[in-house]
Amino acid sequence: MEKKKWDLAALASIPLIMTFGGSMIIPVLPTIEKKLNITSFQSSIIITIHSAVAIFLIPVAGFLSDRLGRKKVIIPSLIITAVGSAVSGWAAWRQSYWLLLTGRLIQGVGSSGAFPVVIPTVGDLFKSEKDISKGLGIIETSNTFGKVLSPILGSALALWIWFSPLLAISVFSLISILLVALLVKAPKDKKEKSGRETFKQFCFKVKDILKQNKGWVFGIFIVGFICTFALFGFLFYFSSALEDRHNIKGLKKGLFLAVPLLLLCMASFTTGKIIGRNKKLMKWMILAGNVVAAAALALLGLSEQSEQLVILAALLSAAGIGLGIALPSLDSLITEGIKKAYRGTVTCLYSSMRLLGVAFGPPATAVLMKSNSRIMFFALAGASALAAVFSQFLIKPKKSAA
Repeated sequence: MEKKKWDLAALASIPLIMTFGGSMIIPVLPTIEKKLNITSFQSSIIITIHSAVAIFLIPVAGFLSDRLGRKKVIIPSLIITAVGSAVSGWAAWRQSYWLLLTGRLIQGVGSSGAFPVVIPTVGDLFKSEKDISKGLGIIETSNTFGKVLSPILGSALALWIWFSPLLAISVFSLISILLVALLVKAPKDKKEKSGRETFKQFCFKVKDILKQNKGWVFGIFIVGFICTFALFGFLFYFSSALEDRHNIKGLKKGLFLAVPLLLLCMASFTTGKIIGRNKKLMKWMILAGNVVAAAALALLGLSEQSEQLVILAALLSAAGIGLGIALPSLDSLITEGIKKAYRGTVTCLYSSMRLLGVAFGPPATAVLMKSNSRIMFFALAGASALAAVFSQFLIKPKKSAA
């Protein structure tokens, strides 16, 4: 791994930046509403459109990366992301809502071919399963660290110019382009290069792979969806509770939101180091992580003091730790269990499932919050408990595929 540390550092910059692109504008949404004279629903579309387009394009990016090569997809995707960010910033300056949506749409197209392709690229870089697991742990940590920094950085940049969080992604993307172009040297395997196959042949082979491994692969898909659903669901609630019930706003609010995410980040990094090549341990980490998350969320539903800030932050942090234990293990299993020639497509399908969780978690939580916050906590706890059940009965690790 020491020889590939700079390759890994360059790749780790991608999930960091892509997370910024999706989350850094959240603190400035109220300002955007005032400046553009739009409703809160219209401002939520600025977030949704970025994720929605990526869900559909991620599998395409995976297919192209398997056929053409990882860097040939990652670098153009980062360029598209930079262009989309520039258009968004310009639209905000011109106070054009529809142009802003166009910029976010372009940015979402770019992000669909950047971060999801990083996971199979890490699998290509290393031969040792232990190194792959460590590498994916670092990638997951970078992704989570981006979530930690996003609300803080977005609030800080907005103090300079209110729409600067929209423009900043262009600068960050250009930095990542240089790092990937200069430092990442992904190995080429001529024997497994799937670009020689026709699209129809490729689709049939991917279908066969999914069919042959449908139990554990679909188990990982479902659990990945639930993990991000629960994570973004309780983060949405925490953000609302901080502002509405505890009157905590601005940069201070961003710092509070960062606490459970920081602990999730630390858990992901530690888990990536611990699991190594032990696939059975990965399964138990996924199971244990979801049990921890379910227990913490259930306690919030049961507690009469769940609205107290200290208790709320502590138990949501415990839930974050649980999900931080599960996520890198899911990444490792799906990456190491699929043949390299089809790894990009399958892992990108997995990324789409995770992104679906991101998209559905907040609105589902918003609906549940209207009735009763305790019901909302029980629902999220039930989802994590269900993920633990799926982990036990569906995820049955197999030996790594070549």
